[in-house]
Amino acid sequence: MSGEEDSSNEQTDDLFPVVESIEEQNQDLLTLESDVQAVEEFQEREETSSGQWLRFRSWLLSVGLGEIFFRLGTHVLLLATILVVAWGLRQFYKNTRPLDLPSQAALAAPLATATPSDLPAVLPVFEVEQELFSATFERRADLHTDVPSRPRIEVITYTVELGDTLFGIADKFGLKPETLLWGNQLTLGDNPHNLSPNQQLNILPVNGAYHRWSEGDGLNGVAKFFGVTPEDIINFSGNGLDLETIGDWANPNIPAGTWLVIPGGKRSFVSWTLPPGGIPRENPSVAQGFGTGVCDSKVEGVIGSGLFVWPANNHWLSGFDWAPEANHSGIDIDGDLGHPVYAADNGVVVYAGWNNWGYGNVVVINHGNGWQTLYAHLDTVALGCGQSVYQGSMIGTMGNTGNSTGPHLHFEMMVDGVKVNPHDYLP
Repeated sequence: MSGEEDSSNEQTDDLFPVVESIEEQNQDLLTLESDVQAVEEFQEREETSSGQWLRFRSWLLSVGLGEIFFRLGTHVLLLATILVVAWGLRQFYKNTRPLDLPSQAALAAPLATATPSDLPAVLPVFEVEQELFSATFERRADLHTDVPSRPRIEVITYTVELGDTLFGIADKFGLKPETLLWGNQLTLGDNPHNLSPNQQLNILPVNGAYHRWSEGDGLNGVAKFFGVTPEDIINFSGNGLDLETIGDWANPNIPAGTWLVIPGGKRSFVSWTLPPGGIPRENPSVAQGFGTGVCDSKVEGVIGSGLFVWPANNHWLSGFDWAPEANHSGIDIDGDLGHPVYAADNGVVVYAGWNNWGYGNVVVINHGNGWQTLYAHLDTVALGCGQSVYQGSMIGTMGNTGNSTGPHLHFEMMVDGVKVNPHDYLP
């Protein structure tokens, strides 16, 4: 009986490890189930969070704030990065220490101690050799003296050279172009195109005019003519006039033939120009004093459009520009001898032929609407009086006739009797 009990006890003892093993497996299964459940809960939370983010992102895009939000986020992230880097650099330099210098500096050499000497109490007198002193500080007389330049008061002459222009000469002497014309009326005739090589020009010391005194002239009348006062003429030292001895201003003591500079003086130009209002279609013969190109009878024809084209192939200048203050009321268009010249607008020819006042062969077109155009220095004239012309049609060829220094076209425009700047109306 006892043997059976012992056998039963041994079997029971053998089952304990098995039971413990099963319990441990059950515990592992419970732990595994707990881990799986935790993972599932985490995944569920992640999915929930991701879903919320996706829904938030979709909402931002739907209301049009997506791009702004992402840009703002990018800027915030960039700013945070900069702050972190700045903080890191600050910590780095804060914790960095300079190398320790030697604790003991070099000692200076000991100072020298005073040593008694046997020098006498009174020092000898220092004597300077006279020769050395004289040679070192010798003064010499310098006979050169700088005299400040004074304004020129006399009239000088200038010989015109090939290639000179009225404007270039005036600029060379610091004068206005009109001063050259008013100082050389007998030579240039108030026409800048009359300039030619080897001419002798008067060069005034100041801007103004040059007047030859005539018998019967009075200071008041001459001053009024040039738009100045009698004192302006008398007080200019270059004229050599003395207020004390000049006498009566109405009949002053100025010899006839004396040339006087009129500082600041001005006068009207004396030269060929179209009659007031131009050359009318109804009576073109009013220009009979200007040359053989005058038209005698009444003319009729096409009317201009009021819009203009360039009268030559070239659209740049060869010499003088628009300068009415220098008696040049037109422009000089560049070109070669024989180049075509065109009508700037529709109209009727009211002058065609030679001009006696330096313009050479001339064509004048009356456009019938208040406008007139003039074409000068032509080599040939292709039209006759009274002939209708249309814009762009050839009216002649470019030349060098009259007072001209080379082939070009002198072109003028007039509206309602007033000359105007062609640059303002050409395309």
